[in-house]
Amino acid sequence: MSTTQVPERATAPRSSALTGSTPASAGLTVLRAVLGLTFLLHGWQKFTEWTIAGTQASFAEMGVPLAEVAAPAVAVLELAGGALLVLGLATRMVAALLALVMLGALVLVHLPAGFFVADGGIELVLLLAAASLLFALAGAGRWSVDHLIAAKRRAAAHS
Repeated sequence: MSTTQVPERATAPRSSALTGSTPASAGLTVLRAVLGLTFLLHGWQKFTEWTIAGTQASFAEMGVPLAEVAAPAVAVLELAGGALLVLGLATRMVAALLALVMLGALVLVHLPAGFFVADGGIELVLLLAAASLLFALAGAGRWSVDHLIAAKRRAAAHS
């Protein structure tokens, strides 16, 4: 009985229908950049236009617990996290944190106002939470710093 050996295949990065194709990669990149820019600008707004003190007062008025701590933490997360999303760096962790913040905003502030953003409703925070959850679960996609780091690690492990 002869033994046949199957040649070892080079391990390529796993891809799903979501991240494997060029159009999907382009779509993820565009969505990630827009989402990141949106968060970045909202964080910038909390620092510059509203100020941290103003954001703390606003959070307290809206009933956000520990507004003195929550406001600067959210401002930093939105500003820095938004920049990291644009780059696709630490994407899963940042996106998970942003999704949690948006879900908190949805429940604590926007839910009683209904759906539409014009009425102060959940429309925008729901969309931001859902998009953030996508990146927390799926990762940044092929065109990201996260992907480059993972590719370098795989190459180093195989050399």
